Amino acid sequence: MNITFYKYQGTGNDFVILDNRKGEFSALNNTQVEFICRRRFGVGADGMMLLNEKAGYDFEMKYYNSDGRESSMCGNGGRCMVKFAYHLGIHKPLYQFLATDGRHEAEIDLNGWVRLKMQDVHEVETRYEEYILNTGSPHFVKFTNEVRDMNVKEKGREIRNSKEFAAEGINVNFVEHLNEHTIFVRTYERGVEDETLSCGTGVVASALMAAHNENGFNQVDVYTPGGKLSVEFDLAQENQYTNIWLCGPAEFVFKGEIEVE
Repeated sequence: MNITFYKYQGTGNDFVILDNRKGEFSALNNTQVEFICRRRFGVGADGMMLLNEKAGYDFEMKYYNSDGRESSMCGNGGRCMVKFAYHLGIHKPLYQFLATDGRHEAEIDLNGWVRLKMQDVHEVETRYEEYILNTGSPHFVKFTNEVRDMNVKEKGREIRNSKEFAAEGINVNFVEHLNEHTIFVRTYERGVEDETLSCGTGVVASALMAAHNENGFNQVDVYTPGGKLSVEFDLAQENQYTNIWLCGPAEFVFKGEIEVE
């Protein structure tokens, strides 16, 4: 099968995207998806997405990790998908699309950043300087110092494969406060089984746990190895986060063709 693909990236989190509005790529299997995402042998990406037709929505987003398996919500992927939809000619002041965790809204602002509305978060498991929560995907958040010098692949893999999380997997975020309004985040992603340059749902999880306003609007600037994002949200009360928006760049990289057996 000859496949026309599009490569996008959001703060270094890169994706292969296929226009599947005619349904021609719905039968791709895990092995084929893994090959497409494989670096050096395939296109190379942290994940692959299909843009599908969906009644009542502007489109549906289906996401696969680079291991070839369909996975949970990807925040940076969602932002890249919105920019892809725009480039396909789907122009909306406010996009509404369906992902595995439900309905999302998104908009493209005047400077080209994509603002993606995430699902509300109402449950957080708190440990000493560690938190577990789901922002569309499950995340372990650990606050620490000297994140830039940390071996994230080794330490993240250890937590992800611990007895508690091995079966379902979990994304592991190491977070450092730069100041009251700014954090630095590095993430080990399940399914990729390595550190990625940025993880949207991980950035959201980390920003929520770094809230500085205990009642009302919060904005947290987030630096990752791949670039800068911003998270806006309302904290109504403890562990009740609503009106969550993940904001950042999403860029077209290139278009190509690949033969997949």
